Amino acid sequence: MVSNINFIQQSLELHLFFARIMKEHSFFLEIGFTQKESMFIHEADAFRREFDRLLADVISLSNGIVNSSVLKSGEIITPFTLKAEMASSYFTGINIATGLTEAEKGLMGDNLRMDSTVLERRVCTLNERSQYLIKSLVQFKYRILSDVISCRIFTNNYPLLLDHIIREANFYFSMVQRLQNREEINLEREAYDQEVFWNRIMAEHSKFIRGLLDPTENELINAANNFGNEFDKLTKEAMDKTTSISKVTEDSFKATIEISKFKAQGTQGLVECKIKSIIIPLLGDHTLREANHYLRLLKIFQKGA
Repeated sequence: MVSNINFIQQSLELHLFFARIMKEHSFFLEIGFTQKESMFIHEADAFRREFDRLLADVISLSNGIVNSSVLKSGEIITPFTLKAEMASSYFTGINIATGLTEAEKGLMGDNLRMDSTVLERRVCTLNERSQYLIKSLVQFKYRILSDVISCRIFTNNYPLLLDHIIREANFYFSMVQRLQNREEINLEREAYDQEVFWNRIMAEHSKFIRGLLDPTENELINAANNFGNEFDKLTKEAMDKTTSISKVTEDSFKATIEISKFKAQGTQGLVECKIKSIIIPLLGDHTLREANHYLRLLKIFQKGA
């Protein structure tokens, strides 16, 4: 059974990463609809605002609580996040809550200063609230995917991207549920399953990037395609379990370092208007943070290998 302190830290760290991811999923959905789908736009915007509120409450509880390694990993915010949000807000006319990013810049770690009993109750309530919100968002995403593949609505988001963000939300929900049940989460023992999940995510990011780049960006298209192929192979190896976990982890770590660099350069290029594409800048930063999150996990897996 997980200790109170670990329950608090793991819950807050999970929400700091995933609540931002969910609010951005809602933003990407919102900007992908045509004017005809005003109800979908309104619903996506409502989810975005709800996750803004959730993230704000998580931030207010996190200072001095979460591990410094998480804050320094680049999975919460990156050097590009604020500029990517500002550019994306300018392009879409949507008021992105950049104050949350500013607040996250000031977070400090590893110095529990509050009565853990009081904090545990607050975090428990936060987890319950997040579960309801995540579940509702998953249902919304399923509805969109069903309507897209049956040609009832059009969106600029690929059907695979819709499936991709459903899987991420379900993963988030399952992790919150496990924490609420006070389950001891031993990441080292789950390395194969985690690497199947995240290698597939990295492969799909590469394919989305490849498909959203301008056709003239040949070098970037080729690089993205190569990453997609590499992570497809790593996904298969982790799934088959025919290669030792230490080898899969090492290969995944090397590949994820490289794709993180690629995404960082790409996000900078998008923010500075040096890359021709139809990629909203915040999507670049979004995928970079997920790569950075996976890198931190892989470092944990390496210790257990």
